[in-house]
Amino acid sequence: MDSKLYKIMNWPRIEAIVYSEEDHPHEILGVHLVDEGIVFQTFQPFVKAVSLFLPDKNKSYEMERIDEQGFYAVLMKGHKIPKYCYHIQADDTDNEPVSIIDPYQFEPQITEADAKRFAAGIHYEIYECLGAHPKIVNGTAGVYFALWAPNAVRVSVVGDFNHWDGRIHQMRRLWDSGIFEIFIPEIKTEEYYKFELKLKGGIIVLKADPYANKAQLRPDTASVITDINHFTWKDEEWLKNRESGNFKEEPMFIYELHLGSFQKPDKEERDFYNYRELAVSIADYVKQMGYTHIELIPVMEHPYDASWGYQVTGYYAPTARYGTPEDFMYFIDYMHNENIGVILDWVPAHFPRDTFGLSDFDGTCLYEHKDPRQGCHPHWGTLIYNYGRPQVSNFLIANALFWVEKYHADGIRMDAVASMLYLDYGKNHGEWVANIYGGNENLEAVEFLKHLNSIMKKRNKGVLMIAEESTAWPFITEAVEKGGLGFDLKWNMGWMNDFLDYMRYDPYFRSHHYGELTFSMIYAYSEHYLLNFSHDEVVHGKASLIGKMPGNRKDKFANLRLAFGYMMTHPGKKLLFMGQDLAQFSEWSEDRSIEWDLLQYEDHMYLHNYMKALLKFYKEQKALFRLDYYAEGFEWINHISADENIIVFIRKSENPVDTLVILCNFTPVKYERYKVGLPYCGKYKEVFNSDHDRFGGTGMINARIKTSKRDECDGREDSMYMKVPPLGIVIFKIREIFDSGHDDI
Repeated sequence: MDSKLYKIMNWPRIEAIVYSEEDHPHEILGVHLVDEGIVFQTFQPFVKAVSLFLPDKNKSYEMERIDEQGFYAVLMKGHKIPKYCYHIQADDTDNEPVSIIDPYQFEPQITEADAKRFAAGIHYEIYECLGAHPKIVNGTAGVYFALWAPNAVRVSVVGDFNHWDGRIHQMRRLWDSGIFEIFIPEIKTEEYYKFELKLKGGIIVLKADPYANKAQLRPDTASVITDINHFTWKDEEWLKNRESGNFKEEPMFIYELHLGSFQKPDKEERDFYNYRELAVSIADYVKQMGYTHIELIPVMEHPYDASWGYQVTGYYAPTARYGTPEDFMYFIDYMHNENIGVILDWVPAHFPRDTFGLSDFDGTCLYEHKDPRQGCHPHWGTLIYNYGRPQVSNFLIANALFWVEKYHADGIRMDAVASMLYLDYGKNHGEWVANIYGGNENLEAVEFLKHLNSIMKKRNKGVLMIAEESTAWPFITEAVEKGGLGFDLKWNMGWMNDFLDYMRYDPYFRSHHYGELTFSMIYAYSEHYLLNFSHDEVVHGKASLIGKMPGNRKDKFANLRLAFGYMMTHPGKKLLFMGQDLAQFSEWSEDRSIEWDLLQYEDHMYLHNYMKALLKFYKEQKALFRLDYYAEGFEWINHISADENIIVFIRKSENPVDTLVILCNFTPVKYERYKVGLPYCGKYKEVFNSDHDRFGGTGMINARIKTSKRDECDGREDSMYMKVPPLGIVIFKIREIFDSGHDDI
């Protein structure tokens, strides 16, 4: 070995490179100016020879193998660093040497300002820095990799491009940020990769990229290099209108669906349709029915089909089950151009223990709490995020923004918010740790939710933030500035549970549970509620909605029409899970398609047509949505007829001529003349009746316009008689308001 070269070698750090324990490899590898000249060093295990090539001079210099494991170096005269690359002879054959560009000659692409913002939890585009990003650096095309793993001894990128050998592309630790990075030239998109981490104690683990934009199809778990910045969006008009909209005063009926089981191809062909194929069929159906939005059960990458996406391992990647990221962008863009909003289900409450994912990420509980009383969900077997760690909070906040800003999602429905808010959620005495004040409130989660909702509102006007929260935690939908959590909508789990419990009873026994029917209006205006019949209510032995209804087959369909009618006329926005609008008797399973064949049967087609008509009616009647969140928009006429199981109420808009009088009869008893108090003296016309024969009912309708009579009823001066069908909902609309009462004509 050349004596000059020998003297300038840093042998301890070379040994760290060879044994892959160096977290600042750029200080050794690459090109460096020294007193003796310019030294080039590279680590290329298992190659026969390496030479330095200077393209400007068209000259090669053989590099000396100074360590038998494959560490090569050469010293040149001069003090100006030239352009260079390495020529590698892999074996003893006559094959031409392979030319590679040295990845250790490039400066970091992450700035100290980026790192400080991330450490503070306020880098809202951190996904542009961390992960894998194709880019051009100093005229060289390649892929930039970065990972946050502060407690790792060493981090490397591994993939097919380096034979999954963690010694070849060891990454540089940046300052005290805990971020490791490297730019690797000439790597192409669609390459598989992971990060190899050497932990304290010498343990080696392989981790998928937490910020990967694409992942392998399960059961494979590698991340995939991709570039999501070249899709051509065509939804400018939709986004512009979204900004100026006011969801509180607009109709909203959400169709919740699971992409994999909305419609399935033949098993012999493939497991799933592509996002692009699904876009067309779903949009056609949603428009045909009249829904305003769809809500997708989580599409973020997940390893287990039966988790339905609620145990996420790839937060920044749409699942490969249905195609590529660009395919999913097409899906959302297509929906927008069909005037359909897209809400994404999102899971920041917990994550699975899969070893390739976030669990025990860098040999420590990086994303989760170390104490299992804080970091484990005993019911779900999953791990709880440490929301108090700024980088973890930043990972999640940036992720929600990512789906809105990169994929144009119109809303985020946040799963299991109650489990985030309460430290003792699902836990027994001794299984949880109180907060600093001795309470069970998760103060760090509260701060996380406020932070996320406030920044979402600031950056993305018109995007909806929706909470699935099942307790009475106050001010879920109050503005952060007023002490609330800042959500736009909250699922009304109380109404859903009470109402479905009530509907399950045989009508003979319903009078004993009348309060479950009316109780929701006591708290209806405490939050901005969304009424939900979701997937959770039609799985795991709970029966489908039609399956919950009592009575014979005809009564079941009448009960379901009535249930949908009451839902549609009750204050609040609405959500219904797929398959329920055609009265599917089977519970939902991710393994099966919706039972579309049911539509060949008359009673299912009647129910299907009823839902179309009900949705159309809902969107046409301002009284059913304009004042959803104002007490002025609702008024009871009769909510004390427990024996008859009848309720009568009014829905209003700002204009009295929009007023609707709604009667629901929850028994199979029919009334030829039922007296109802009225809000105005005037003429009323029946505008909707669930018992119409075109819906499969008995045909007991009120065909003629009715004029009120000055005859006290329900505490009101004016009243009228109407026909009330069994197990039906009847809706009258004011046609003309008189100045004073007068007799029936």
